[in-house]
Amino acid sequence: MEFAIVLLVIAVIFVAKSVKVVPQQSAWVVERLGKYHSTLTPGLNVLVPFVDRLAYEHSLKEIPLDVPSQVCITKDNTQLQVDGILYFQVTDPMRASYGASNYIMAITQLAQTTLRSVIGRMELDRTFEERDAINSAVVTALDEAAMNWGVKVLRYEIKDLTPPAEILRSMQQQITAERDKRARIAESEGRKLEQINLATGEREAFIAKSEGEKQAQINKAEGEAAAITAVAEATAEAIRKIASAISAPGGHDAVQLKVAEKAVEAYAQLAQKNNTMIVPGNMSEVSSLIGTAMAMLKKSQG
Repeated sequence: MEFAIVLLVIAVIFVAKSVKVVPQQSAWVVERLGKYHSTLTPGLNVLVPFVDRLAYEHSLKEIPLDVPSQVCITKDNTQLQVDGILYFQVTDPMRASYGASNYIMAITQLAQTTLRSVIGRMELDRTFEERDAINSAVVTALDEAAMNWGVKVLRYEIKDLTPPAEILRSMQQQITAERDKRARIAESEGRKLEQINLATGEREAFIAKSEGEKQAQINKAEGEAAAITAVAEATAEAIRKIASAISAPGGHDAVQLKVAEKAVEAYAQLAQKNNTMIVPGNMSEVSSLIGTAMAMLKKSQG
């Protein structure tokens, strides 16, 4: 009975030592007699008990690694506190096991030194503007070195850039001054546009007024021309009628009668309006006109 129990215990130990179940996205490194033998893939795997040994277990997932904060010196000799995070993935479990004694520490230290080197080539203002360039430079340098460690560096992100308090105050003052400058420029541009708009409005109003005056003068001139034309046409028509009447039978005598009447009326009016008696120089002309008028009158009555 005791022997059977011993055999059962040995069988259980044998199974526990020989059968291994590797989870998904994991890789286990097996050593046989102290030497690398194989890498176990996810699923059920069988080892030789007491000969094979599970030496290392690696996760193949993407791993975030917090890079400790450090002080970097910029090109213009300004201290800058930099904090970042690194993302990497184990791609070769054997190299990750034997390429470095501690690949996580190696990646961390290399990230810090590379970051100091990259920032040391930049001025302070550029470090805030060139975050993508800094991240890319760190990833490139780490990826080349991490190949021997069986690790793939995926990306690096700067979490925070903190300059000294004095620099922060100076930067805040500079930002405030820049905003004030932009506000003054915007205000002056507004006044400029206002003056331009006012001048443009005045010019357009003046042009419209002058165009109105011009059109009024044109209309007035056209009206006067039309009036003159109408008067001229009426006068011409009157003259044509008078000429037609004169050329008719008795027209000439009628004209002489009319002229005589007008002459007599004119002499009569002169006598009424003035105290001085005006006597024509040639009275025979007046008597002749009167005689002609009386003869024509009698002729018309007879």
